[in-house]
Amino acid sequence: MYPRTNYEMTQTDLDAILEACSRPAPVISFDGVHDAFPSRQENANRAWAALGEKMGFDPMTVQPISGKGNLFFSAIPSENETQRNERLQKEAEAKRVSDISRLHQEIDERRKALDILTSTR
Repeated sequence: MYPRTNYEMTQTDLDAILEACSRPAPVISFDGVHDAFPSRQENANRAWAALGEKMGFDPMTVQPISGKGNLFFSAIPSENETQRNERLQKEAEAKRVSDISRLHQEIDERRKALDILTSTR
């Protein structure tokens, strides 16, 4: 298990979690067993899971940091620093390759448009 790490979320992240926790949860059961709508707890768990995915921590290990404010918490990382760096590098490389491909396509489209405009004289 990785050591506990301190994190700081953005105000936008905190707002999303608070909004998820405060969403009304109507209790309607179509089959007599399961609620038709997620509970506030399920909404909060989903919000923490999304933040954990974004920031690289296990959302089930989150603990507040006393005296630091609502944006600060600790959790156990879901990946170590090396794994995170490797993932970030792969994501950056994939984005670079995608951007190159997109730009080549845009250039080809603009060349075709230019050829059409210049050949109609």
